Amino acid sequence: MVFNLFRRADESVGETKASAAAPVIAFHGSGRVAWTPRDSGSLTRNGFAGNPVGFRCVKMIAEAAAALPLVVQDDKARYTEHPLARLMASPNPGQGGAALLEAFYGQLLLTGDGYFEAAGETPEETPSEVFVLRSDRMRVIPGADGWPVAYEYAVGARKHRFDMRGGFAPVLHVRNFHPHDDHYGLSAMQAAAAALDVHNAASRWSKALLDNAARPSGAIVYKGADGQGHMGADQYSRLVDELASHHTGAANAGRPMLLEGGLDWKPMGFSPSDMEFQKTKESAAREIALAFGVPPMLLGLPGDNTYANYQEANRAFYRLTVLPLVNKTVAALSTWLEPHFGKDTRLMPDLDQVPALSGEREAQWRRIGAADFLTDAEKRSLLGLPPLADQR
Repeated sequence: MVFNLFRRADESVGETKASAAAPVIAFHGSGRVAWTPRDSGSLTRNGFAGNPVGFRCVKMIAEAAAALPLVVQDDKARYTEHPLARLMASPNPGQGGAALLEAFYGQLLLTGDGYFEAAGETPEETPSEVFVLRSDRMRVIPGADGWPVAYEYAVGARKHRFDMRGGFAPVLHVRNFHPHDDHYGLSAMQAAAAALDVHNAASRWSKALLDNAARPSGAIVYKGADGQGHMGADQYSRLVDELASHHTGAANAGRPMLLEGGLDWKPMGFSPSDMEFQKTKESAAREIALAFGVPPMLLGLPGDNTYANYQEANRAFYRLTVLPLVNKTVAALSTWLEPHFGKDTRLMPDLDQVPALSGEREAQWRRIGAADFLTDAEKRSLLGLPPLADQR
């Protein structure tokens, strides 16, 4: 190096020894927190297939939303028979309308993204079939301007590309709002991921406790004849084998233990933190329900007194969770299929056929019907009905 050129020959260089590991201090804590990966596959396995609260939330929302009756309406009339209604009632040979929408809502809830595919003889013809594509197999291909120019669907090694630059888009992508992603949505499963991990961990702890006869562990204290607590290797191995084979597991719950001379059993009670596990589990379950928008009362979770009764909770569930999801989906479907079924033709839920909203709709009909200052056309408009032929 340069400074060595100017060092005197008789000047000795001090030798310094340093260990690369010397500054490191070993610290033993309780271990790092293990979180579930935030990809859609892991969240679906742990939060839907492996968690009863997440499973029930998704099933409740998807089934309730798919069961809402849909009507076809334009500015002229509400139709009981319409090509769009027939397509949605029988979208493909393998599914009915409710099954198709349930699959779509399930994908949207689990991954934040839902995809419809329209199939026909040619892209220009009216679609004869509609399918739901799995969100975890779909990839958005953005163009130079950031908007999707194609979608790529992969099944194993096979890939199919949907070109979106033609006249009619073969794929409809509906996604939840995501503040940090331009192409994919944020699912409720991702928002509830921490609560799902806590709930699953509490369930595993409860299972381990049941395997141990549903009681806290204890200690076997050995005192020899000379007062020293040292056992021979053979004695120790025999004791461990006997405990493992005869005194652990649910099948051995309550079995008395025979202790030979010098052995004494010292039970250990639950610590305060152990006693809080059930409350932690219930709190995590309520957080999962909150993320999905399901009132905990509908899931049978204790400790929730937000609503006065089950009927109010059910009405809030439809108003705050189911209807926004359905309105968003049918609006996207209507816009997507507009080139084939008419500009003003739209799908919409028939709220008068929803039992949970019957009292609310009855009060609305009575209130609007009693408003003498409104014309019949204005009343029909407020109720979401098209004008009569003589009123247009």
